[in-house]
Amino acid sequence: MIGSLRGTLLDRPSTGEVIVEVHGVGYRASVPANVLAGLGAPGSEVFLHVHTHVREDAIVLYGFAHADERRCFEALLGAHGVGPSLALAILSALSPAALSTAVLEDDVETLCLVPGVGKKTAARLLLELKARLDLPTLDGGSSVPSTHGSAKGEARAALAELGYGPDEIAGALDGVEADVPVEDMVRAALRELVRNR
Repeated sequence: MIGSLRGTLLDRPSTGEVIVEVHGVGYRASVPANVLAGLGAPGSEVFLHVHTHVREDAIVLYGFAHADERRCFEALLGAHGVGPSLALAILSALSPAALSTAVLEDDVETLCLVPGVGKKTAARLLLELKARLDLPTLDGGSSVPSTHGSAKGEARAALAELGYGPDEIAGALDGVEADVPVEDMVRAALRELVRNR
């Protein structure tokens, strides 16, 4: 199986596809819209984390700029009724951090922004992804480190696990009361981060 590609961007034969030449061999890969936008012009050097999808009639490569995008793609593929096209559409509309936030917040509306995802599909996806994505718990469970010495420290750790940067986290937690439970603190910060998205 192909796990990654490093080479030269040869072409973009159609929307959502690229051809990357590696040592004289051109590999065609489907990529999310945000990855396509960030690859640069033909002739530039690129690196893609790859998921190899094997079907009866084809072997299809899906490329991602970051490993967490590939992990989310694979988690989506494991959900009932989600094929590669829908998983790619979801990751074209939502970053891994935004998808994780939607799952933690049970935010059906955000998933419904993806073409082809209705309320029933979104609700089912939220349920399935809670088990499939590596999310910190909001109830003081084992996924959130408890060694940070303060509720804000634990909230910072939970947000960092979701892929938010230090500046984003600091801004989101700035107006949150320090004496509220960690769960409420993280929820308030996530609402702020989604609002500023």
